[in-house]
Amino acid sequence: MRDTSESLTGVATRSALRTGALALAASDPIDAAVDARRLLLFAMAAEALELVANPERKLTADEAARFAAALERRAAGEPVSRIVGRRGFYGREFLVTEATLDPRPDSECLITAALELVAKDWPRGRGLKILDIGAGSGCLLLTLLAELPFAVGIGVDPSADALSVCSENAKRLGLADRCSWVCGRGFAGLAQDFGLVVSNPPYIPTHAIGDLDREVRLFDPHLALDGGADGLDIYRAIAAESAVRRSEKKSWTLFEVGHDQAIQVKTIFATALNLPLESIRTYLDMAGVQRCVALRIQN
Repeated sequence: MRDTSESLTGVATRSALRTGALALAASDPIDAAVDARRLLLFAMAAEALELVANPERKLTADEAARFAAALERRAAGEPVSRIVGRRGFYGREFLVTEATLDPRPDSECLITAALELVAKDWPRGRGLKILDIGAGSGCLLLTLLAELPFAVGIGVDPSADALSVCSENAKRLGLADRCSWVCGRGFAGLAQDFGLVVSNPPYIPTHAIGDLDREVRLFDPHLALDGGADGLDIYRAIAAESAVRRSEKKSWTLFEVGHDQAIQVKTIFATALNLPLESIRTYLDMAGVQRCVALRIQN
């Protein structure tokens, strides 16, 4: 790393980008150039326009050292988002740490579905209370609050460290006055009625965690991955709580599910809440996978 750092010192950003892409090409030939660009911007603490406007701008010794270190981490398999400490989701940027799941495009289908389902009864979120179970980085709740300017919400997570990230993301997005965070599991004993409940819970079967992609297996927190023997523990727990909490007020509950879990999750909730199986909806992610399960708790 030291040799790379010294060789990059005083090099123009245009050349540094080429060097970075070549360094990453062996481990990730498809995204090497994009990753190198993101890592160089991180090392320079610069915006993308800087590389376009000043392609001959020379790297300082400190910038070169940061870039070389970032390239080494990426070549070893660490996700770019973990190195730079942030990840884009639904058009906004969220801080991430080792305590949080890395927000992924798969989860954006929950946002699209939720916005569609609440539009009629809570236009622009008027009168809507949202609960996010397993908040992680806060990306689901905070995105919904940003899209629904009159809604308020609570995020629940068993990790105090993750909730610290949620709080910081809320401040950065100007949403801190419309949300609060609770350390706990499931509904965490909250007595309020929520018009919308969303969750991206841990749904990976314990035995399958070792087979996940390296970027997930090594860098996402196992607390946010491990769903028990069949991956469905959290859904059973929330279904049981939902059955006890039923009220006369209308509400929607949406979950992210594993690629082959939609039917099982629908069955769990249909049984617990005595709902017709066909009344529970599913939504596809961008890959055409049934990624979101949505049910109305009370008509």
